[in-house]
Amino acid sequence: MSKMAEMAQTLEELRTAAASINAAADWLYQQFSGDDNSTQATKVPAKKEAKPELMLEDVRAVLAEKSRTGHTAEVRALLKKYGAAKLSEIDPANYEALMKDAEVIGNGN
Repeated sequence: MSKMAEMAQTLEELRTAAASINAAADWLYQQFSGDDNSTQATKVPAKKEAKPELMLEDVRAVLAEKSRTGHTAEVRALLKKYGAAKLSEIDPANYEALMKDAEVIGNGN
């Protein structure tokens, strides 16, 4: 894994941890605030935190690493699947699905 991909993964893990800590703090505050009615009405599940949006740079780092490890043809086919010849032409709304598809590239070796 490249340094950029490792850094992107570490940042994602830090954001997830921060969101979990924030949710736990909110829950504790609600439990000890003394207002029983608002505690039940405003319960927020910890896993419902907004997921940070994938950026072009995050996707580019992962796809570049796949290409460097000899999977350039598969990366191009994946881009074509999303209707693009290059990554910058792909709709950012498709980044998450693209990343999931990219995870399987090279895992069969």
